[in-house]
Amino acid sequence: MEKTNKTTTTYHDEVNKKNILHLRELLDTLPPFCGQYFRGMQEYISSRTRVAYAYDIRVFFEYLHDSNPVFKKTPIKEYRLEILDQITRMDIEEYLEHCAYYTKDGKEYMNDERGKARKLASLRSFYNYFFKNEMIEKNPAALVQMPKLHEKEIIRLDPDEVAILLDTVETGEKLTKKQLQYHQKNKLRDIALLTLMLGTGIRVSECVGIDLQDLDFKNNGVKIRRKGGYEAVIYFGEEVEIALLDYLEQRSAMTPVEGHENALFLSMQNKRITVRAVENLVKKYASVVTSLKKITPHKLRSTYGTTLYRETGDIYLVADVLGHKDVNTTRKHYAALEEDRRRQAAKAVTLREKRI
Repeated sequence: MEKTNKTTTTYHDEVNKKNILHLRELLDTLPPFCGQYFRGMQEYISSRTRVAYAYDIRVFFEYLHDSNPVFKKTPIKEYRLEILDQITRMDIEEYLEHCAYYTKDGKEYMNDERGKARKLASLRSFYNYFFKNEMIEKNPAALVQMPKLHEKEIIRLDPDEVAILLDTVETGEKLTKKQLQYHQKNKLRDIALLTLMLGTGIRVSECVGIDLQDLDFKNNGVKIRRKGGYEAVIYFGEEVEIALLDYLEQRSAMTPVEGHENALFLSMQNKRITVRAVENLVKKYASVVTSLKKITPHKLRSTYGTTLYRETGDIYLVADVLGHKDVNTTRKHYAALEEDRRRQAAKAVTLREKRI
């Protein structure tokens, strides 16, 4: 009988495995030639992004099949690569217009300018692969103009709101009776989790993926897996250290479910906490602090980035700590703050003493 060695898989390995299986399911609904495209991009595109592209490409083929009399005659699974050369620029423009609002299986779907831009980006990548490999003659997706994106205001917590948020987690004040039933048990975990996110700016996926052995209190650092798959060490201050140590004391008395022994943050079921659970707890506490701002884990990240930039004025440091590969991404998000700093610079230099 063949024996297999049991190996410990990380949270990110598990997520990657689920995405790979999900992608295979999606590919079963797409034309066979799509598999070549996804195999060609797997070395440099994350599994999560490949799944998102597969969804978008499926929506495109479903649109063609449902709305175009020519393509309706053939099941989607039987489409051949030559179909890409039959699609025109107008077909793609009409598809983007369709994406603004459509229904499927009784469910409504809407895409704003950013949603349409993502749909077009998926198609451009898809077409570009076959065009560059000289497997098709035309590339109509490259001719379609990207939707104009309007800058969105960065929503963040003000310093006093951050203090109120953490105080709310600590005291449970203004929580409902139902919420208070679980508050005492989860209080230390929630304080540690929110303090860590507000004190480092890490992404929610990076946070839930932290294992116990990733913490280094000698240097006050935590190892995380960044978007893109690479590892990085992020350093934290005293407030984060205290919150983590308080929680770890409670965590040491917990008995995790098998397979979740290494997870830092555990759910009520003693399993690794999920991204959705963190989103829900942020929403729960933030709704007490402000009803006007829609605060999500990503907004906590923006709050940290804003505070760090205001304190240091170093856009490159902010980009590095937040894990932005391109500093222009950071600059785009914090352009308004840069404008404020430039205005301050105008008042910082005095050329001549004022005459009385």
